[in-house]
Amino acid sequence: MGVELPEPTYLTVDGVAVATWVLGPTAGAVDDVVMCHGTPWSAQVWAGIAHHLSRDRRVFLWDMPGYGRSIDPGAPLDLATQMARFAQLQTLWGASRPHIVAHDIGGAVALGAHLLHGSEYKSLFLWDIVTLDPWGSPFFRLVADNAAVFERLPAALHTALVREYIAGAGNHLLSDEWLDRLCRPWIDEVGQTTFYRQIAALRPEHTRPLVDRLSKVRCRTRVGWGADDPWIPVEQAGRLRELLPDDPEVVVLDGVGHLAPVQAPTEVGAAISDWLALLHTGGDAHRRR
Repeated sequence: MGVELPEPTYLTVDGVAVATWVLGPTAGAVDDVVMCHGTPWSAQVWAGIAHHLSRDRRVFLWDMPGYGRSIDPGAPLDLATQMARFAQLQTLWGASRPHIVAHDIGGAVALGAHLLHGSEYKSLFLWDIVTLDPWGSPFFRLVADNAAVFERLPAALHTALVREYIAGAGNHLLSDEWLDRLCRPWIDEVGQTTFYRQIAALRPEHTRPLVDRLSKVRCRTRVGWGADDPWIPVEQAGRLRELLPDDPEVVVLDGVGHLAPVQAPTEVGAAISDWLALLHTGGDAHRRR
């Protein structure tokens, strides 16, 4: 499922040009599915799975401002702003009550649009999401507190750091092809500055209001996690299950790290397809605790 996305369509959201994609049939789609990436990734992590789902569904993807094809040196990159942008983007797309599939900070952004900005979803499938405290590795916090210093690293050192950082998320099992693809947006001059700026903008205080409201989620949910996630321990999947309504199922993938959509695309794609098919047929009735 390591396919490339086509050229994006740019939509202006909050004064920022946002790279977007819509895959699938223009008429007769079974459902709308929106896929959200995390940091320091882009929509590319979902490309193969999105193409698979788009055989009978409209699949929407976006590169959040500050990532991938939406790198903008002047755009605010904090989570609160991204949450508001995502709510606006769904209106521009005309995606009415879509299914949401979200990874990493994409989960926080999707939850924020829902819980703080009124976006309505049919379902949420949350993969290794950044929401519960604590989040942010010691390296992440070091960069956040010293972004201006890291921005001045020589290009070769910066490239080596980014490759090691991304490789670590995948338990150092990612192919060179995937490493090159995921590092590509960050290794020119603008990308280097933005890489450290987006880390500095990500603060736990923007996810704490979500934690307080998780019991108010208004759609069906499912949680997915890599059993060997080195960034966000799998124990957080169980904590999410307790905080979300209706006792959602947790899918844990053995031998998989933080980048489940890349490391195990077949398993992740099958889990999402099974979930959407179950909901389409009216299965998975709410299970009240």
